[in-house]
Amino acid sequence: MDAAAAGAGPLRPHGSSQGGVRQYNERVVLQAVRQHGAMAGADIARLTRLTAQTVSLITKRLLDDGLLVKGEPVRGKVGQPSVPLALDADGAYSIGIKVGRRGMDLLLLDFAGNVRERASVPYAFPDPDTLLPEITQQVKAFRKALAPARRERLQGIGIAAPLSLGGWHELLGVDAAMADKWNHVDLSERVERACGLPVHFVKDTAAACVAELVAGQGRNLRSFLYVFVDTFIGGGLVIDSHLRSGVNGNAGAVGSLALETHGGKAPPRQLLSVASLFNLEAAYRAAGLDADAAQDERALQGAWQPHTQRWIREASPAIGLAINHAACLLDLDGVIIDGSFGRGLRDALLAQVEADLAGYDWEGVARPQLWAGSIGSDARALGGALLPLYANFAPDRDLFLKLER
Repeated sequence: MDAAAAGAGPLRPHGSSQGGVRQYNERVVLQAVRQHGAMAGADIARLTRLTAQTVSLITKRLLDDGLLVKGEPVRGKVGQPSVPLALDADGAYSIGIKVGRRGMDLLLLDFAGNVRERASVPYAFPDPDTLLPEITQQVKAFRKALAPARRERLQGIGIAAPLSLGGWHELLGVDAAMADKWNHVDLSERVERACGLPVHFVKDTAAACVAELVAGQGRNLRSFLYVFVDTFIGGGLVIDSHLRSGVNGNAGAVGSLALETHGGKAPPRQLLSVASLFNLEAAYRAAGLDADAAQDERALQGAWQPHTQRWIREASPAIGLAINHAACLLDLDGVIIDGSFGRGLRDALLAQVEADLAGYDWEGVARPQLWAGSIGSDARALGGALLPLYANFAPDRDLFLKLER
């Protein structure tokens, strides 16, 4: 069934009751349970359009393999009680690593999407010479946290990092030589060699978009722009329920959007120059305030509040311009805004962007609805951790296909 036949709702993967597609059908069943939660075999058959006999055979294999687990029987008014089937949390594990410009986060994720272990490493700017030993040490610690019999179920590592980690070093005040190191490092290859696990790499904001697509608001939208406010603002793009990376892996890079037309010798400012958290943190530091306040409720309180409100007034119109341009080009169902900041700051920014969008002339184009992201700072590491699980257990290995509700 192709996208056109699927109608207006999110795409829905279907299995096949014909021979030769055993692994694919197993993955379709696992995806159905992942998206919809515990359900009986009859419901799985209805969702996947597989025959009841095929579902029975598949679920027996998945139970034997430790990927599904039986729940308590549910008794109805008539007939035999139904037995819901759920993902076995211990069926598989993966590690997600977010390498950012201000810190690194690592998560150990189980098959049901629960975070089992976490670690954070703050720094002023990442040095690849010290980062790799830190990653190796943390991966060893995560492995040790698993029971010996479970360690072989570790599927791999997903790394979420900026495509140009050494870029914009002047804005950040980072030494050029230090930033240039990243132009000569293949982090994925070095981590794979050091840790002995398959490594998947994705742009950090695309990884955050993956997390929102699979586990957040994005499950209810077919096409959306994802905006993530971090040290530098960035984003991801989902079209027809698929994450779109583009030719260079940089689709949805809203931070590089120009804010003005080219009217002189200097290139116009980019969105990231006014709508990134480094601007807000710099304002806090200049006032002698703790720059980490953007992460919690202090951002909208006391001495931090005037600086935060000023940043919102500058960042919001720029984000609104980017959304207007994206809506004209892509005809979006919605826009999701999230970031590595506190929920109060996220909501305040979202409200101001909504107000600024009202000032545009939307004739000839549909104004997209704004949504608050549901995951926050964990989104990038979580999205990275999902990559190995989807590579090994999802029906579509590359494109995060969603199920119809």
